[in-house]
Amino acid sequence: MKDAASSSPTVTQLERKLAAADAENARLLALMEKKEAQWEATKQSLFEQFRLALERQFGPSTEKYRVDQRDLLINEAEVAVDEEDASESDATADDATIDTATPAKRRTRGGRVALPPELPRVDVIHELPDDARHCHDDGTALKVIGEEVSEELHVVPARIEVIRYVRHKYACPLCEEGVNTAPAPAKLLPKSNASATLLAYIATAKYQDALPLYRQSQIFARHGAEIPRNTLARWMVQAGERIIPLIDTLRQHLLNAPLIHMDETTLQVNQEADRAASATSYMWVQRGGPPGQQVVLFDYAASRSGRVPVDLLGDYAGRLITDGYEGYAEIVRRNGITHAGCWAHARRKFVEAQKVQPKGKTGKADWALSQIRKLYGVEKQAKALESEARHALRVQKSRPLIDQLRTWLDKSLAQVLPKSALGKALHYLDNQWPRLTRFLDDGLIPLDNNLAENAIRPFVVGRKNWLFSHTPSGAHASAAIYSLIETAKANGLSPYDYLQYVFATLPTLDADELHTLLPWQWKETLPV
Repeated sequence: MKDAASSSPTVTQLERKLAAADAENARLLALMEKKEAQWEATKQSLFEQFRLALERQFGPSTEKYRVDQRDLLINEAEVAVDEEDASESDATADDATIDTATPAKRRTRGGRVALPPELPRVDVIHELPDDARHCHDDGTALKVIGEEVSEELHVVPARIEVIRYVRHKYACPLCEEGVNTAPAPAKLLPKSNASATLLAYIATAKYQDALPLYRQSQIFARHGAEIPRNTLARWMVQAGERIIPLIDTLRQHLLNAPLIHMDETTLQVNQEADRAASATSYMWVQRGGPPGQQVVLFDYAASRSGRVPVDLLGDYAGRLITDGYEGYAEIVRRNGITHAGCWAHARRKFVEAQKVQPKGKTGKADWALSQIRKLYGVEKQAKALESEARHALRVQKSRPLIDQLRTWLDKSLAQVLPKSALGKALHYLDNQWPRLTRFLDDGLIPLDNNLAENAIRPFVVGRKNWLFSHTPSGAHASAAIYSLIETAKANGLSPYDYLQYVFATLPTLDADELHTLLPWQWKETLPV
């Protein structure tokens, strides 16, 4: 009995140890399952990143997609966001006809494009020989009864010439007291030998056509004018500084706009105090104003902090359209700005998720893209409407689409791995939802920030050619000249013609006359 009693605690201890071991095994198995799930998610994420990297390197740069009609009951060819405003797409928003695809209009192949009628014409007359202008039968002189006209495009190569400004000196031959000379013409850069035409040519070639200054220097040398690259760079910096008063006038007009688009992109400045040459700086862009009075402004800043939009926007309290970057939060809170998001960015993430789907299969990304497509279809119908009518149409047609998308999003968030391409797209859509749906409450708010992206694209293209700015002064000058060029383009003007007029006229104006140089005033102020 004593031995049996003494053995009871031993059995109990063994049972406890066995239970503890089972619990530890269960914990380890759960941990292993969790780790395996994490490894699987990481592997899937890396695989998707690899697929996307291959797409970016070797695939097309568009965001087009096609969805089989039997899968989603639609057959739409998506127009790439980086090629064309999504609001200009060919989608049909009517619910009754959304399933029917309308083929895009294409120019007939093989046809010759007509030459623009506004180009000047030079007539070259081709006559019959004298002996062929008489009738072969009776010798009667032939009469002109019509003409056959064919045209070819002719280019006059650039020609460099020197303009001499001759100012005669006058003096009295009797008293010989003093000499009178006609005043020198006002110049944008008084101490240089660069004309307004030359400065406009250089600026347009660099900032509009992305032609680096060293290549321009080589081109000028081929035409017999040796202009070092450093001289061209100095002219551009000085020209950028001289037009700052006009930029300030444009900024005043922009800050009175009811809505402003903003975006930013990277820039490298090699020689900046207390910063490494490899440090990343930023070029910020703002765009706003009514149709026909659009303003596009570029501003250089050494950082991407929230302080930059605070400095740029000042007391502005209207509507602000941006991507998902949180650096705008401070100015939004401080000024009570109505902050709206960009559906083009949300859509782009679903395009990436679609690219990593198995070939030939459709999934959640396809459904999201089709739903966003329908939103843009409604915007196409609302494009020509006033803000109140556009708001009413959105309430009628866009809000049901948004409600469907929200229900689908809540369900999908719990079904998709957060680190996957689709998970990132879903969480971006969820995080940006309040901003993305703000357009439903205001007819003035557009669906995306494409106007800012379109304005900043020439800068990004140019950056691939000239790579960096040497100094902050060069970056600021580039920002000022880019502002004039993109503002001219936004108002339907020729950048070269507008710059030439500004560079020639600005030195002759007082501060209170700068408004006459605004692009929408330009044609009215041109000399007759």
